[in-house]
Amino acid sequence: MIRFPAVFALLVPLLAYAGEAANDVEGARSVHRGGLVFLHYCVNCHGITADGNGRAAKLYNPRPANLVKTDKNDAYKELNIRRGGAALGRSNFMTPWGEELTNEQIKDVLAFLHSIQERKPQK
Repeated sequence: MIRFPAVFALLVPLLAYAGEAANDVEGARSVHRGGLVFLHYCVNCHGITADGNGRAAKLYNPRPANLVKTDKNDAYKELNIRRGGAALGRSNFMTPWGEELTNEQIKDVLAFLHSIQERKPQK
């Protein structure tokens, strides 16, 4: 069972992104839908805050990726989601979701991940 504070922690980036994207309603909707897909498929391993510390994370070596601090681009993340970690020479435990998720769901998850990724300070 997901507790309210944990869900709130996940929704804060969504709300921040929605505020930034007030003129991009579909972008905000995509982030919201991607957050829901993330909660359903990804949270057990990657954690409610996407930091790689989900409930199942301790079962895996290597541990799930910290999706907040990742340096991977969207194309790489999409391949990882579709084909799984083993196909990219990464963890065999990363499930290939290409047969399970629709193209729209994958696009939405990528939008969500982009919304929560730590931004490097501008100089």
